[in-house]
Amino acid sequence: MGEHEANERAVDAVLTASRVLVAVSTRSLGAAAEDTTIAQYRALVVLASRGPQRMVDLAGALDVTSSTAGRMCDRLVRKGLVRRQRARADRRIVQVSITPAGRQVVDQATARRRVLLTAILGQLPVDQQLAVAAALETFAAAAGEVPDSQWPDGPAGDVPGISEASGPKRVPASSVEASSVGASSLDRRP
Repeated sequence: MGEHEANERAVDAVLTASRVLVAVSTRSLGAAAEDTTIAQYRALVVLASRGPQRMVDLAGALDVTSSTAGRMCDRLVRKGLVRRQRARADRRIVQVSITPAGRQVVDQATARRRVLLTAILGQLPVDQQLAVAAALETFAAAAGEVPDSQWPDGPAGDVPGISEASGPKRVPASSVEASSVGASSLDRRP
């Protein structure tokens, strides 16, 4: 476990908030949710945020076995969202990278999520919004999540041994129609 014992009130609050965040995450996938599971989406996020990964490292980041990660990547490859390649230096190593289409799924979902979260946070006074932001930044750092501002720009990033063209840039939140994902349509049930 960690260095400190978790406070029960904090665990309860994060558990409650996580239900809202899962609902927001699910809604943010939009049409992609019909073809992409939450687990597959998480794999896309890991690849977008960390760049190409060895299959074993992707499995570790997802906390699944290598065979489970492999099957997940098989499905994502068939959908054109990730690419599998052998490393040039050691052909035994399989590396997985996000494709431009996969990056577009992540970027569009992120833009939709930004609209949904803006609507929710807009219900709080600014000082409470900043308190939520500080707490969640600390929480995300403790969990090892890579902040969006530190993500590689393109699908493959600048990783030696992978030669991919740089992909599309992030979709700005302003390009997503707020009416299509408005907060009033959020399911507020746990």
